[in-house]
Amino acid sequence: MNVIECEHLTRKFGRIRAVDNLNLGVPKGCVFALLGPNGAGKSTTLKLLLNLLRPTAGRATVLGCETTRFKKDQFQRIGYVAEEQIQADWMTVSQMLDFYRPLYSGWDATLESRLRAQYELPEGQQLKRMSRGTRMKAILLSTLCFRPELLLLDEPFGGLDPQVRDDLIEGLLETLSGDRPATVVISSHDISEVERLADWVGILSEGRLLVAEPMTQLQARFRRIEVVGPGVGEKRIDPLPQSWLKFQSPTPTVVQFIHQAFGEAGVAEAQIREFYPQAAVSASPMTLREIFLAHGRRAIPSKGEEAQ
Repeated sequence: MNVIECEHLTRKFGRIRAVDNLNLGVPKGCVFALLGPNGAGKSTTLKLLLNLLRPTAGRATVLGCETTRFKKDQFQRIGYVAEEQIQADWMTVSQMLDFYRPLYSGWDATLESRLRAQYELPEGQQLKRMSRGTRMKAILLSTLCFRPELLLLDEPFGGLDPQVRDDLIEGLLETLSGDRPATVVISSHDISEVERLADWVGILSEGRLLVAEPMTQLQARFRRIEVVGPGVGEKRIDPLPQSWLKFQSPTPTVVQFIHQAFGEAGVAEAQIREFYPQAAVSASPMTLREIFLAHGRRAIPSKGEEAQ
């Protein structure tokens, strides 16, 4: 069952397509990392899922309800933490929690107590006088305590020191280990931290979805390939197989590229040996960061060209 379903979801700002024909399903109970460079459409996508923005075209369904029909019941089941989120910053932590607690029937007082102790928040200090990291802890605390069925996090780790990031991640893991399954969508540039949490990955570029699949499947099908043998770098292959990315020949005896369909290793290696029958072939696993960078450099037709 998918908690989120997007069908041809599109949002334009003038002639700019911030989100472009997005088709996406996010399974229940997963931690879904939404990755992409600045301007890729990540924040706009999350705002469309919350009905903070209306789609120009297409539709999105969240927790079984179309987003444009959201009412109070839906918002009680969804948590949202964003870098630019507006808070009543004159409140202290205690005042903020006292305000939010009666609004949510699912508020977990035991979790609140544990996280307050873990985060070591200055109870009597106003939010506006806290550091960014401490303020993010307070906001996340107020969101996790009602145990949302869906948690949307927009750049939660940006600009935070390692200790604060670890505290936030421990709080997330605390929620995910509860007896009620939660689905988490994280939009982040901090790929190393996301890799610790995510079991699904989506990559956006210029508003378009390049990939969305389980982390294990993604990492299984990507390999860094090196072919070594006499004259391999001088052999011309045109066109290159579609699954070969970042093809280069640093010397006449070496060819290097990324193979994005290595899931069936025997099939992929046989294809490579068709081109280089006498060469030595090695295949190395790739980190999520390396896979992300490989996708980021894929050629995408410009939207201006498409509109002409």
